[in-house]
Amino acid sequence: MTGLLTSIQAALGLPHTAITFTSDGALPSAFAVTDLASASIAAAGQAVSQLLHQQTGRLPDVEVDRRLASFWFASSIRPSGWSVPPLWDPIAGDYATRDGWIRLHTNAPHHRAAAESVLGACADRAAMASKVAQWNKTDLEQAVVAAGGCAAEMRNWAQWQAHPQGLAVNAEPLVAFTAGAHHPGKPWQGSVARPLSGIKVLDLTRVLAGPVASRFLAGLGAEVLRIDPPTWNEPGVVPEMTLGKRCARLDLHDPADRLLFESLLKDADILLHGYRADALQHLGYGPAERQALAPGLIDVSLNAYGWSGPWQNRRGFDSLVQMSSGIAEAGQRWKNADKPLPLPVQALDHGTGYLMAAAALTLLARRLSEGLGGSARLSLARTAKLLVEHGAGPEAALRAEDENDQGLVVEQTAWGPAHRLQVPLKITGTPLQWTIPAGELGAHRAQWW
Repeated sequence: MTGLLTSIQAALGLPHTAITFTSDGALPSAFAVTDLASASIAAAGQAVSQLLHQQTGRLPDVEVDRRLASFWFASSIRPSGWSVPPLWDPIAGDYATRDGWIRLHTNAPHHRAAAESVLGACADRAAMASKVAQWNKTDLEQAVVAAGGCAAEMRNWAQWQAHPQGLAVNAEPLVAFTAGAHHPGKPWQGSVARPLSGIKVLDLTRVLAGPVASRFLAGLGAEVLRIDPPTWNEPGVVPEMTLGKRCARLDLHDPADRLLFESLLKDADILLHGYRADALQHLGYGPAERQALAPGLIDVSLNAYGWSGPWQNRRGFDSLVQMSSGIAEAGQRWKNADKPLPLPVQALDHGTGYLMAAAALTLLARRLSEGLGGSARLSLARTAKLLVEHGAGPEAALRAEDENDQGLVVEQTAWGPAHRLQVPLKITGTPLQWTIPAGELGAHRAQWW
């Protein structure tokens, strides 16, 4: 745990301060998933503490419950009388090819269509399995990616180390900071209880990593406005991830919506985005354009496979990066299984999300003290390197979840009442609390409030 936290603190420029961790045990895995959960949440908490120290002169204590941190890396919401939709499309998953394994990610309709354009229409997993079995894994990965889909053949860590993309991402820092232009910005409007009060966060992220970051910032009092394209949906994660946010839709190919987006960006303090590296550039909103529209902007971004190398613009998700980088293969060997074994939770997503939040808070503190905007770049693949190189974690099991782990507040979501698990992070005087319940994408107007 100590080595992992120290690496994260160094990457974020945080002091190597000891943080209190409570609870024993760990999620079952070939890797130290519970350590990653605890350390990444701790780093986000420490960034809050440092911001408060800068603004108030007092340094709040930070404490993380390892057990609750592990649970939050799976899900935090506990519905009452309703169920969260399935996370995965019926044909998403791992398949045997002629010479190994491949994972197909088909949750988005256009990604499923891309896979089926290569393999043919498939009604179920059995049909897909018979088609995949006729391919070599490398050829199929390349064909699906070329069709605009998402796929990853299973490699081991040594193969990934020798792969051009593995070499590229392994040379990148965990968090790549860049200083922005001088901009006086506005003074701190927060308090110990709500340190991000008055901070506007424009959230262009999807699925898990970025939404974890914006959910955390919302819990500290930030105004979070999430923007999605007109037809995007991710029903399996929306109840989990929209807590504390207003969610609107804009079509950035539409001139009127572009003007609206630009007006929102001008007023934003923090921009979070998880598009492929070149996607915003193609829309006319590259880094230079964003800074011109919003001088002093704190611009925090992630992608799947890193920001250099031949795959820097490749579509990807946590489960695919686990296949590419050797994590699923290591899990298979660890369990002596007959198929790939991923991490027990989407730890690359969640871990990177808390690191994004910590980076945003670090940049905000710098802007408040020095009047400088700035950017930070992270990737799931670079977080994977951090996890793999840390090695195995504790073997003792976590105590099972029980009703006492749930908070007392009833969250009136768009689907029905729910509880959230108690928050794993304690910052003295600064409770994480959300004023907006989880709701549907596109439920609000695209405006600050």
